[in-house]
Amino acid sequence: MQKIHPKTLQDLEFPTVLQQVSSRCNTEMGKEMALTIAPIAEKEALLEVLGQTSEYLASFSNDNRLPNHGFDAIKSELSLLKIENSTLEISGFRKIGGICKTVGIHQKFLRKFKEYYPLLHAKADAIETNAEIPEAIDHVIDKFGEIKDSASADLKHIRSQINEVRGKINQSFASALTRYQSSDFLDDIRESVVENRRVLAVKAMHRRKVKGTVMGSSKTGSIVYIIPDTTVGYTRELNNLEFDEKEEIQRILNQLTDTIRPFTPLLKEYQAYLTDIDITAAKAKYASDMDALLPEISEERELFLRDAYHPLLYLTNKRKNQKTWPQTIQLHRENRIIVISGPNAGGKSITLKTIGLLQVMLQSGMLIPVHERSKVCLFDKILTDIGDNQSIENHLSTYSYRLKNMNYFLKRCNDKTLFLIDEFGTGSDPELGGALAEAFLEVFYEREAYGVITTHYANLKALANELPHVTNANMRFNSQTLEPTFQLVLGEAGSSFTFEVAQKNGIPYSLINKAKKKIERGKVRFDETIAKLQKERNKMVQTGSKLKEEESKAREEADKLEQLNSKIKSKLESYQELYDHNQRMIQLGNKVNTASEKYFLDNKKRPLISELLRIVETENSKRKKTTAKKAKEKQQQQKQVAQELEQKIVKVREEKKVEKKKAIQKEKNKPRPVFKIGDRVRLMDGKAVGSIDTLEKGKAVVNYGMFTTNVSVDQLELVEAKK
Repeated sequence: MQKIHPKTLQDLEFPTVLQQVSSRCNTEMGKEMALTIAPIAEKEALLEVLGQTSEYLASFSNDNRLPNHGFDAIKSELSLLKIENSTLEISGFRKIGGICKTVGIHQKFLRKFKEYYPLLHAKADAIETNAEIPEAIDHVIDKFGEIKDSASADLKHIRSQINEVRGKINQSFASALTRYQSSDFLDDIRESVVENRRVLAVKAMHRRKVKGTVMGSSKTGSIVYIIPDTTVGYTRELNNLEFDEKEEIQRILNQLTDTIRPFTPLLKEYQAYLTDIDITAAKAKYASDMDALLPEISEERELFLRDAYHPLLYLTNKRKNQKTWPQTIQLHRENRIIVISGPNAGGKSITLKTIGLLQVMLQSGMLIPVHERSKVCLFDKILTDIGDNQSIENHLSTYSYRLKNMNYFLKRCNDKTLFLIDEFGTGSDPELGGALAEAFLEVFYEREAYGVITTHYANLKALANELPHVTNANMRFNSQTLEPTFQLVLGEAGSSFTFEVAQKNGIPYSLINKAKKKIERGKVRFDETIAKLQKERNKMVQTGSKLKEEESKAREEADKLEQLNSKIKSKLESYQELYDHNQRMIQLGNKVNTASEKYFLDNKKRPLISELLRIVETENSKRKKTTAKKAKEKQQQQKQVAQELEQKIVKVREEKKVEKKKAIQKEKNKPRPVFKIGDRVRLMDGKAVGSIDTLEKGKAVVNYGMFTTNVSVDQLELVEAKK
């Protein structure tokens, strides 16, 4: 695939889409790079990017969401690492460590869930894993961004000495403070801090009585700040140690920088990976916001966008809680070009831009808001001519610009091109411009290019009817309210509703009538015919939808009644069975109760056992009868089915006999032909054909060649009369 021209992207408002994707990125580098997204030329790379975005979108709806990919950019650090003997700052090391850890977390996660995210796993797995960089940084810098004591043995020793000296300073200062406080040489505040050093707040009148170094005085001059002599020596020692600490830290950072420097290309790769993941995540969020998906990508030259939405319009209307009308459009080898006509403000341009923008988005690795059963193919070139491109700087009129654009189209148009032209042929004399537009369209057709154009020209509508692989279409318009419905209808041209719209907007009817007289009657009649067809189609669609609704309601009611009837029947049957069973159990219980009362009175076991056995045998005989009865019922049912089938057969035979009689009667009622000698005839129930030799008193002698026969004329039917 070739690179798509920037003008095409501008015409289709693709930069606005990129801004919306950029706003959904988490990182500054992601926001910058999202604005540079462009159509991908290599098909394999495009399919990989589309697959990764689709996998990331799927992660939003399952429990295995991808880890956070946020990071701080290390562009300046990478530039410094290229300079020999340069040293990174602590903040730079922390950024590098963060990036390495984030990439490591991603690789570990995607390794675990590679079955869910095969393409994202392959992308992360292609990068070299490096634990050495974060370990080296963590060895030197703690989580608060401070150099650890354990970074080197020398640093540990220097810091222990610093702590020891600070302890001595504090001890000596506390001793001097106590001593001079008891002598009442100090002000009420006792001490202060000057140049990060503790000083005594000495009253000005006693300053000569306190030995030490003067560091300054208060604004009023009533207090003099002095470091006691006992702490001055320790302070000098502390300064030297702090200098040593600074030098050691610098040496450690130099060493750490040198350790990381060889991994500069890898760090650059890490940053690029996380930036790419940020853009992929932003594309997935964008897709989620507009219910987008990855449609089937066809190897054939077929584009089928079902229920397709314009992304920018859909999101705008979604914020306003307004409905967006989807469009369904199909282009394939048998229907390569669609000519859309109809009134202005009916949605023609939006339909055109929807097709182009969705195609550009898909070829840039973005998911598109269409039905899951949509099908798309890839185009090498997408050419557009949308909007008024009058150029003041280049002294070009609209028509001059359009002709220049058409020339560009003619040079590049082939069977792998998708062209989109709004208001085809406008800008010049309608007849001349229409003729030239017709010639252009024929060239595009001959080169087997795919495309969609919008027009008001009648000759282009007529051409679309004549060419076999071109289809007329129109944007449905309510002929009563003259309001657009924003629905595309394939198969018929659309009326511009020029005079109807003018009348609706208050133009006097007399003026409209005058205008009608000024144009050719044929054109008016042609436009009126199209408008009439559209009105009839709208009525048919409305009637059809009403009938379908009524039919579905009636079917639903019938189903409900049938279900209710079956439920009532089953309940009645179950209640009857339960009642019969209970009655039988009551009778059986009465018999057992009678036997037990008798046994209670006479205490004789033998009569009791015989009675119980009699009851059991009686019940078993009933069960046998019931089983036999069920078998008999089943047999009767089968017999009944056979009888019904036989009756049906008999009925069919009777119907056939009646039909045969009718046919014979019909044959009898036919006027009998008048036979002549030489006519070719045959018997009504025979196949052999002979010729009549003689005719006498309703009898005929028929010669069959090998033999002759004497038959009644009524038994003969004419095959061929003698010429």
